[in-house]
Amino acid sequence: MKAYSSLIQRMLLLFSILQPCPLWAKEIGFGTTFSVDQLVSEVLAANPKLGMAQATWQASLTTIEQQSSYDDLQFKYSFSPLTINSQKAAFGQRFEISQKLPFPGKFQLREQVAEHHAKTKQQDIASLQLLLASTAKSLFSDWYFIHQAIAIDQQKQRLVKKFRDTAIAQYSAGRANKQDVLRAEMQLAQRQHQSITLQRQKKTRLAQLNTLLNRPVETPLPKPQALTEIKKLPALKSLLLKALHTRPELKAINAKLNAYKAESELAEINYYPDFKLSAGYNSLWDNEDKRFNIGVGINIPLDLSKKRAAKQQAKSNSQQASWQRIDLQAQIKQEITIAYALTEESLHVFHLYHQQLSPLANENLLVATTDYQAGKSDLLSLINSQQEQLQTQLETEQALATMHRHLAELEQAVGSIEPLSTADYAGIIAE
Repeated sequence: MKAYSSLIQRMLLLFSILQPCPLWAKEIGFGTTFSVDQLVSEVLAANPKLGMAQATWQASLTTIEQQSSYDDLQFKYSFSPLTINSQKAAFGQRFEISQKLPFPGKFQLREQVAEHHAKTKQQDIASLQLLLASTAKSLFSDWYFIHQAIAIDQQKQRLVKKFRDTAIAQYSAGRANKQDVLRAEMQLAQRQHQSITLQRQKKTRLAQLNTLLNRPVETPLPKPQALTEIKKLPALKSLLLKALHTRPELKAINAKLNAYKAESELAEINYYPDFKLSAGYNSLWDNEDKRFNIGVGINIPLDLSKKRAAKQQAKSNSQQASWQRIDLQAQIKQEITIAYALTEESLHVFHLYHQQLSPLANENLLVATTDYQAGKSDLLSLINSQQEQLQTQLETEQALATMHRHLAELEQAVGSIEPLSTADYAGIIAE
């Protein structure tokens, strides 16, 4: 029978982890902006999938008590019909109460099996938390980029309109050909189409975010806070080692192995018989001293095929889980290596745009502005330089969002909801 202290620990664990999941999430306390950490926290508090996983785990916990409880008491009553209203003999009847007692050690092993299987369900919750956190981080990156893209697109539209008006004015004055006017009209139409596409993408991301937050899909969300710049990544070797200790799938397999080990020990002990204690009263005995009796019985395991099969099953399950762990470890190393390479590549791309291409585009715009003010170039050349600068700015923001999406995948592969290393994050990229 499980000790009271262990039972209290399980109850406290339930109260601390299991939270009721409402049909609709509570009002989220976002302000005018929100951060990725706030989003992850709200998703983990409101997403209904976690509620389902927690309910499954809670159900598995109930099997622990079931496996460590005695069978019901058995009551048996019989009587002699011919003694009813008989003048020759007293009414004869017999009572018996019996209790089955498993062989010593069976209760503990059954309980261990149930506990380890419950731990696998608990790791399912951790795996789902990782998935939801990674998805939330990726969507936050998209939400950030779409706001930046819309703002830059609006600036581009203003420049194209200015380009068109200038081209029309110069064409009317005979200083430009009609091709410049047509090109400006085409660019304006393309910008309008791009604006429609961006709004569609914004609505899509809004619906995805609200679904994660367990809210109606059209519920407004504030603007995201700016994404952080990542200076460098932790060493790949350290992430590989960390994953072997943090990935919940590996913890679940280890729990399975412990369960199968307990099942194997249980299969061994099942060769021994169980006991049955009984106590009764039999009025059929003439001697009153013999009427009350107590007894003990055992089952006789003549057919051992079932027990041998159970033992072989536990052994096969253990071998399967061992190979599964080896395979999963290889898959985790592969996932981390690929995610690390993608994150590292996107980090280099962002640094290329942020440290080289963006400064060059800004410098080019400054030169074009100076030349225009000195009368060395026309307005159309200046506008083209402004468009190139805005396009570089857009590509820089896209590289930043891509870097964070890959980082979210890397953190999930490592098994970390929190940032891999807070020291590797520096500064806020200005909007």
